[in-house]
Amino acid sequence: MVDFTNIEYLKSGNKYQQDTYNVLRNLEIFKQLKSYDPILTGTIPIDIYTDNSDLDIICKCHDHEEFTNTVFTLFSDQEDFRIATNNHRISPYTVANFSYSSFSIEIFGQNIPTQEQMAYKHMMIEYEILKKMSPTFKENIRMLKRKGIKTEPAFAELLRISGDPYEELLNFRI
Repeated sequence: MVDFTNIEYLKSGNKYQQDTYNVLRNLEIFKQLKSYDPILTGTIPIDIYTDNSDLDIICKCHDHEEFTNTVFTLFSDQEDFRIATNNHRISPYTVANFSYSSFSIEIFGQNIPTQEQMAYKHMMIEYEILKKMSPTFKENIRMLKRKGIKTEPAFAELLRISGDPYEELLNFRI
């Protein structure tokens, strides 16, 4: 089992994952945000990324103003930097986006432990599904993603899951 909480696994991945590792190390994102328990989630860790995939880094933050100030101080000098907090009634979150090298990076902060956030849960379920399915399944996921379909709906389509793909995928058992 891959320990997705530590980016060291990327060093032994494919060229794109190794490039991802180098970008993350060059920016020292995980070192700089260590107190927020950052985890790289999404399509790159589980090797279903496309040319449009970004580096999704989730963080646990209990104080959005502090988190915003920290991320702004660290990364506001990066190309296309923007940051905003959404005061969603159930669980507010802060999202920062910027570009570095040829990568788009998104840093997401929410007052939920990172391993309990939806992005991490979805990635772990998708990882388990991919381990049990054929290489053709993985390529079909990529094909759907290249057509503009988001990851969870792509999995739902191929697995014939009805209902809300974001909710139903959490309950899927293979």
